[in-house]
Amino acid sequence: MTKGRYFFALWPELEVRRQLAEQARQFDVAGRQHHPMDLHMTLVYLGQVAESQMRCVEEVAEGIAGRAFKLQIDGIGYWSRPRILWAGPRETPEPLAQLVFDLQLGLDGCGFEPERRRYKPHVTLYRKSGAIDPTVIAPAVSWPVAEFVLAVSGINKPGEPRYRILNRWQLSGKAG
Repeated sequence: MTKGRYFFALWPELEVRRQLAEQARQFDVAGRQHHPMDLHMTLVYLGQVAESQMRCVEEVAEGIAGRAFKLQIDGIGYWSRPRILWAGPRETPEPLAQLVFDLQLGLDGCGFEPERRRYKPHVTLYRKSGAIDPTVIAPAVSWPVAEFVLAVSGINKPGEPRYRILNRWQLSGKAG
């Protein structure tokens, strides 16, 4: 068994990351704000991965024929049960939904059970957060998406990023 928890994600460029961190700072809530270098949008969560599954996972990613797109982060929401404050698009772009579907379909062949809940794209801003009412981000954070990554969580020191990118795959075309 490999160490850490693995997941496929969209990883924003520095300017998008800066804008998302700025949005997070606007809320006066208790909780643990994510490190700016950890801000990401999970596509498919894998959890622990057996050594024997790792090659299959990478082959699935290599076989993805997704296309680049622009993501508009235009809403802030709150999930009370896990106490998460998040930012995300109010509408899921078709290329994002297709990317998640293709990954889940391929990973089924690697022994991963597909998520049963409907995919809700979001970037976690705070964990163990106080509640807020959903709101709109104006102006929206425009995120050009040209790649997806395989990342892993690790043990980190306080104040340091907790996620590490292991590999990147390009999407075809130009974002936006």
